[in-house]
Parts: sequence; structure tokens; C-alpha cells
Amino acid sequence: MEKILLIDVDGTLVNYENQLPTSAVDAIRKARANGHKVYICTGRSKAEVYPNLWKIGLDGMIGGNGSYVEDHGKVVMHQLITKEQCTHVVDWLHARGLEFYLESNNGLFASENFETAGESVIQLYSARKGKAGAEQLRVRDVFPDMIFGGELYRDDVNKISYILGSYQDFEDAKKEFPDLQNGTWGGAGELALFGDLGVKGITKAHAVECLLEYLGADRADTIAFGDAKVDIPMFECCARSVCMGSGGEEAKAAADYVTAGVDEDGLYKAFEYLGLI
Repeated sequence: MEKILLIDVDGTLVNYENQLPTSAVDAIRKARANGHKVYICTGRSKAEVYPNLWKIGLDGMIGGNGSYVEDHGKVVMHQLITKEQCTHVVDWLHARGLEFYLESNNGLFASENFETAGESVIQLYSARKGKAGAEQLRVRDVFPDMIFGGELYRDDVNKISYILGSYQDFEDAKKEFPDLQNGTWGGAGELALFGDLGVKGITKAHAVECLLEYLGADRADTIAFGDAKVDIPMFECCARSVCMGSGGEEAKAAADYVTAGVDEDGLYKAFEYLGLI
């Protein structure tokens, strides 16, 4: 029976240093050869899905934590922050002295001082995963195509990520922006390094429902793969769910099955366990 596989990217398909295990590529290609459909389901916007991922062979993607759905190049659903909402967020973050970047399918647009302010955060993000030379990383190493000096009042934004000065920034953002979806992220272990703001009510689960309706597919044939709290709605939406062994404890508890870590051929082993390959 053909299955629809929904795979988170960071921490699941690639590790938090953006390294793609060859075993994961092999697993996806074998699964598709067996008739299964494979979609990445990620917080990244399309501009952050670099050619190495598309070259694996994918049927499409869910991006922006659920604001965008694409099947074989056709846009199925795309919900954006309004220009008025974007302007409100940009002005609030500027007034608070918080650096940020706007995530659009047309690119990543950084605030004036994000490159400098983001360096220590990016280094911490990588060091917590034991990456050698993390202290030497620069923002452009992690975001090679990020645009600096671009227009920040935009109408093509999926979501906005901002560097947390403290967790209170996130709490205050929830009060300031009740019309937007508020979250945090920071890599393995669920440490909050960034806050993010997206379209209200948008989740990976909602996007999965939109994709299934478009495909005329049955929820009973879906399997979700993830590693973090943001993936739990996707786990709950799909018939079966798998968490990476390197994932967060809440995500592991919510999943039906816990496989090996992302760097321990976890995706390949899960595909074998589920009889996909």
C-alpha cells in the first residue's frame, strides 16, 4: 500500500549542522522507487530548501511550519503574513532592539544588525550539537543566501524569526501579536534561542490536511517523521509517527516509535522498521 511520508528537515532529514546523511538519501530514493510519496514538512521557507535537498527526489514540500504546500511544483496552499502585520512586527522588534530575519519564498531578509548579533547565537546553536569549530561559524556560513539591506516592510512573508534577548521577549510577543502564531526554536533539546511569528492557526497538521485533500489521499496512509515539539501536531495528525533518537523528550513521548539519531542512520532504520524499503 502506497504511503505518504512527511519528513521534517532540521534534526530529522539533516542534522543541526545541515549535514545530510547519505543513508537518508538512500532511504528516500528506495521508498519512492517502491511507490511511496515523500514530502518534506519543515519550518523552512522555500528559499531555504537548497538544491541538495531537491536532488534527493521529493514529491513536494510543506514549508513555513505549515503556511505553504507544494506538490510537484504546483502551489496547493500559501498563506502569508499581511504587509500590515509585517510592518507592526518589524517596528516592534526595532523598538525593542531585537534582530530578526523575514522568511519568504523569495529569500531571507535580515535586519540591519542580524549578521553581527546572530553570530554568537549561531555558534551556540551549533556548539550544543558538538560541532567542531562552532566558535568559528559566521551567519553567512549557516545562511549563505541571506539578503542584507533589503526591504523589510513586505507582503510576501511566511514567518519572522527573531533573536531572543530573554524568554520574556517571547512572552511579550505573545501579548503584542495575538493575531499571529507565536513559537520558539533553537535546535536540539528545545532550548529557546529564537522566537518566531507566523500566520495564526497555521500548523504542520493543518498543512498535512490541505495536502491530503488535494491528493484525495487517506490519513490512514500517512507517516510523520520529526524531532521537536513543533512536530507534535503533525504526529497527532498522521496515522503513524516516528521521532529521531536525537530529538526532544516531548517529541519522543508523543511519537509511536523512536528510531536512532539523525547521525546514526535513524531515518533509514525507521524506513526499514516500517517496511517502506
